[in-house]
Amino acid sequence: MIARKDPRTAPARPLLLAALAGCLLLLAVPAGADDYWVATDGSDAAGDGSPASPWATIQHAIDAVPDGATILVRPGLYMGCVRLRGIFPAGITIRSEVPYRARLRDDGIVVRCYEAQGVTMEGFDIAHTGPGASPLVFHVSDCIGPAGGEDTVRDIVIRDNVLHDSYNNDILKINNGAGGVTVEGNLFYNQAGSDEHIDVNSVYDVVIQDNVFLNDFAGSGRDDDDTSSFIVIKDSNGDSDGRLGSENITVRRNVFLHYEGSSGQGYVRVGEDGTANFEAHHVLVENNLLLGNNTMQIRSPFQVFGAEDVTIRANTVAGDLPAREYGFRIGIWGDNPDNRDIHLHNNIWSDPTGTMGDTFTRGGHAENLTFDNNLFWNAGNPFPTSSESIVEVSDDTHGVIGDPLLGGQAGLVLPRWDPAAGAFADGSLTIRDAFERLVSLRGVPAAGSPAVDAADPAWAPDEDILGRPRPAGDGPDIGAVEQGAPGSARRAETWSGVKSLY
Repeated sequence: MIARKDPRTAPARPLLLAALAGCLLLLAVPAGADDYWVATDGSDAAGDGSPASPWATIQHAIDAVPDGATILVRPGLYMGCVRLRGIFPAGITIRSEVPYRARLRDDGIVVRCYEAQGVTMEGFDIAHTGPGASPLVFHVSDCIGPAGGEDTVRDIVIRDNVLHDSYNNDILKINNGAGGVTVEGNLFYNQAGSDEHIDVNSVYDVVIQDNVFLNDFAGSGRDDDDTSSFIVIKDSNGDSDGRLGSENITVRRNVFLHYEGSSGQGYVRVGEDGTANFEAHHVLVENNLLLGNNTMQIRSPFQVFGAEDVTIRANTVAGDLPAREYGFRIGIWGDNPDNRDIHLHNNIWSDPTGTMGDTFTRGGHAENLTFDNNLFWNAGNPFPTSSESIVEVSDDTHGVIGDPLLGGQAGLVLPRWDPAAGAFADGSLTIRDAFERLVSLRGVPAAGSPAVDAADPAWAPDEDILGRPRPAGDGPDIGAVEQGAPGSARRAETWSGVKSLY
């Protein structure tokens, strides 16, 4: 397994937005023996990959560098499909030299990974060129090796990229038996049609963490409001690829906001295609912040159809989504078997407007469903019920009823990337800054919150959404944020161009 640097340990950034925007252009990566350069004014034929004589294309660099190399891509527009290929036991990294300033574009698949091991893609702005594109922006698929044979695609890291504006199908698709894929610290927005930000389909050992997911079609001059869930974990292949159901999938420490899509979908959905087998096994959804800051109706924040061993714990759902089921939806579709071993613990569901959906949950067909020690708030109004509910708020034996005292949604600015400004629309200079701002201003329980010290330790993760440790034994908090964890959440800010320190 390739060692991966944790983005949470990155050094603190300078304070002034204007100064840092300028400094970003001057950042230089220290040259090493295994560093190679690509630039728009380089040459594949005459260059040698040195700073003074860079290559012209990322593709040439991938095919030329040795194992353990870092490819640094200078700012500019790079057209055409990039094919990640090659076996790199030590791992290679392909990095935008200045974050988000190397733009990758194509009218089809922009980045294709069909025959690679040990590749990290980091710091790019990746999108379709515009309408008329063929499907997918980024595709990771083990479609080369035979069904049931040796893995061809594994140990792939997709980190700190702005992945946006698919004009046909998903933004990122991971399918056909790929394994060991980590998707971390990225910003996703604007898929196309009845498809997703990330489609996780018949794969294994996939970790999706520390990302920001949103939609803002108007901001891209688009009108596409019938899209699917932001993340879908499923199996549409049966056993044709040698794998039955996606397995060992983790969705943790992400922020979801500004839902725009079909009223039948949501933020995270497990199971979709109605196969006769479990579509997913061993799925963990924890420490996520899911915000309701838009007027477009969502079906429910979580949905589970035809899956086995799914744990949804320590998440915070906050705001007026608005939702048909404010809590979750569970059921079967097509030939799905009944869901089995579904666990929902230590979550916050808080609607401070008092307008939770038609019901809290809806569905059925579940064996061994546990629902305990969650926190609920509907601004003092009764919680919605339905004859179609598999569980109600009242079924949570150790449930906590009370205002978790979270930050509201007023004044929330969507953190779209603005290449002209060299910053995100909310003033952040990195995706991590935007992530932490959303958590600190929208997801931290205030002093006196009934969420504090109220979680069931048996169902509490070891850390919170910011990667800070939760206390061992008694005393962790309900929800995604551990209020008193070492290295406290960002202090309140008056975003006038200067950021506070931690």
